[in-house]
Amino acid sequence: MALLEVRELSRNFDGVLAVNAISLDVNEGEFVSIIGPNGAGKTTLFNLISGTDQPTHGILTFAGKSLIGLRPDQFANRGIARTFQHGRVFGNMSVLDNVLIGAHVRRRASRPRNPIGELFAALITRPAAHAEERALQNEAEAIIALFGERLTPRLHDPASSLSYANRRRVELARALALQPRLLLLDEPTAGMNQTETAELLEFIRQLKQRSMTILLIEHKLSLVMELSDRVVVMDNGQKIAEGSPDLVRNDSRVIEAYLGRKQAAL
Repeated sequence: MALLEVRELSRNFDGVLAVNAISLDVNEGEFVSIIGPNGAGKTTLFNLISGTDQPTHGILTFAGKSLIGLRPDQFANRGIARTFQHGRVFGNMSVLDNVLIGAHVRRRASRPRNPIGELFAALITRPAAHAEERALQNEAEAIIALFGERLTPRLHDPASSLSYANRRRVELARALALQPRLLLLDEPTAGMNQTETAELLEFIRQLKQRSMTILLIEHKLSLVMELSDRVVVMDNGQKIAEGSPDLVRNDSRVIEAYLGRKQAAL
């Protein structure tokens, strides 16, 4: 059984099928990339898989359980984390606090179980909650340290003071703080220069070497071809090809989707 199973998943916006009967699997420890021209429906598909949008119809299961109808925080509780195409950080919060937000769904000791618990939690700070907070902070600092001098010296700086590339790094660190079973990366190198792209490529390669399950959207095809175990190609909301990077690279339907029918015939 695949970790993520998508079957005939569709999303209709006022008669426009942004995602049209997509089916795909992602296995545990696999690195799968989704590519396609602008407007192909890639980010809409990510929104469905992460719970930020709901499908019009279709089946979506994770670790054998349906995700249909769940809230985004319930997707996170299942172990699905994501980054966003345009990057999202809390500018008035520190780098450390931004990353700690990613671990929020993992809190146990500080999470009240009933209304009475909420009252006591407001009045009494329990030792278990303190210990949990320290442990999560240590984990967050360890994740930030993975980015070396890019983030470590800025641990307590507000995210708004960071460069664009460092804000993207903070967003990725926050996703990792969830300790996800499935990591969704939506164009993680968008807007980065060649040096920044190379650095992030190496970082993502290290995640792959740790057997992390990753689903990637990326327009930089050299990165896709180097990292992917399998590539899914979308166009006009539909899946038009799927296979190994070499197989997809030479598929006439993929060439046509990227270059256009006239150029593909040349």
